[in-house]
Amino acid sequence: MVEIDFAVAGARFERCSAAPLIVFDLVLTNRSPEVSIQNVSLQCQIRIEPTQRFYQPREQSKLLDLFGPPPRWGETLNSFLWSHASVSVPPFDGERGVELPVPCSFDFNLAATKYFAGLEDGEAPLTLLFSGTIFYRNREGRLQIEQIAWSKEANFGLPIATWRAMMDHYYPDTAWLQLDRKTFEALYAFKRAKGLPDFEQAIAALLADQPAAAAEVLQ
Repeated sequence: MVEIDFAVAGARFERCSAAPLIVFDLVLTNRSPEVSIQNVSLQCQIRIEPTQRFYQPREQSKLLDLFGPPPRWGETLNSFLWSHASVSVPPFDGERGVELPVPCSFDFNLAATKYFAGLEDGEAPLTLLFSGTIFYRNREGRLQIEQIAWSKEANFGLPIATWRAMMDHYYPDTAWLQLDRKTFEALYAFKRAKGLPDFEQAIAALLADQPAAAAEVLQ
């Protein structure tokens, strides 16, 4: 029988990746010193825990699309999945640090992106749920295989400044917007009809017909 505990020592974003990537610094501790860990095939489910922090009025407004009006948050503010990640852990006996890379998206159709973008400061509360397979040698030196207990997890507050710095690094002064094909064709037709040079100016022209809404967003 072997038992490993997990903790998150920190997180940072990778500056030289092909796409946005946050790296979590995991610390694995072997609570069974009589065995030698040969390898851990580690899987991790990362969940966002929105009930674990306070939200300022501006944040409540930005999260309206995700959770609805604040009076309903007692029903809608629930834990939800952000991502899955995996890593192979090399041999160790007592304690081992390992990097867990997690790809990130700037697609505002995704709940996680809406949530991170809606926070102005502080931390995004996360729970990391671990599973996978442990390969180890017992006292007799025989290779053994065991599953990580489903109860193994770790809590971590991801600084929202880290997420924002990452997106500013990969997408400076820009944001993603995905449209269904019919909406895109209608926007494209409007752009051509108005003789506008790009889609940003087409959207700006449409917003000009809604000055009150645009002013509220730009405040």
